[in-house]
Amino acid sequence: MGACARVTGDRSMRAATGRAWLHRTWVHRTSVGARAKSSATRRREGLSTLFAIASLAVAATPTVIGQTAEGSRSDEAAGRASARTGLAAPGRESMVAVYGGAPYTYPSDVGLWKDGVHDLTARDVAWDGKPFVNPIYYGARIVRFGAGRLGAMLDFTHSKAIARLDEDVAFQGTLNGAPAPERARLRDIFRKLEASHGHNMLTLNGLLRLPSLSLRLQPYVGLGAGVSLPHSEVHLAGPDARTYEYQFAGPVAQALVGLELRTARVSYFLEYKFTFAPYEMPLTGREGSWLPLDLWSQFRNWWSGTEPPGGRLTTTFVSHQGIFGLGIRSAPLAAP
Repeated sequence: MGACARVTGDRSMRAATGRAWLHRTWVHRTSVGARAKSSATRRREGLSTLFAIASLAVAATPTVIGQTAEGSRSDEAAGRASARTGLAAPGRESMVAVYGGAPYTYPSDVGLWKDGVHDLTARDVAWDGKPFVNPIYYGARIVRFGAGRLGAMLDFTHSKAIARLDEDVAFQGTLNGAPAPERARLRDIFRKLEASHGHNMLTLNGLLRLPSLSLRLQPYVGLGAGVSLPHSEVHLAGPDARTYEYQFAGPVAQALVGLELRTARVSYFLEYKFTFAPYEMPLTGREGSWLPLDLWSQFRNWWSGTEPPGGRLTTTFVSHQGIFGLGIRSAPLAAP
């Protein structure tokens, strides 16, 4: 009897120990999974960006391969091919192009100021670009080259910057005349904080063609400056009216380097751009409509010295951008 009781007790202890081990393992895996979920969410957009860029490249591959098969031959054979295909060496020409891509914008401080009411700084606010969610990332440009290596480009880029409202950030200063919390969710201060229609940049750029890699492959660099024309969407958590309009928010500068793949009339290009855009958004509490009308309203307020009723919001968008596009060139064809 005593031996049977001991055996039964040992089995019960082993079963209880097994159940406890399974419980600890499940809790540990659940905890690890919860911690990993946040980082996985942050990685998802980066992976989707790379996948979309790769998809664009794959979609263009059949055309590119067909048009560049001759480019792998010797220089003499490439010269004969250019006569057959009408591909002239880079020279005096114009091009109209469109492109898509993906940005990464660094975290930045956000300032909120209204005399006697707000003097607030939110530290290291993180921004999402969401380039493949409507409205998508896109751009258009007009390029003109002379007979030499120098050219000019008018470039419009529609990007986005959307604050991650559910993240905790550090605050300094005052809000509504009282000390701001040292740390809080951004959503506790802002219902909306973004330029999603979008972080628009219009720049005039100088271009320089570098020595050609082949008859079809032409690298280039550029440097430019212009204006930021965002659709500002700012709404404080409270009774204040939201600002929802196009605005002139300040200057923007950009630098770029790219590689152009040339066919007889069409060019494909891959490009990296770096942009720097300090913002100052007047919080007008206005529901805007159309870009020219919104800018006219902003100009009238500036001319009359009218201060925005909600104060002003400042930040700086520093971004890396990878783009892929195609353009149609107008230039004389190579002589047969």
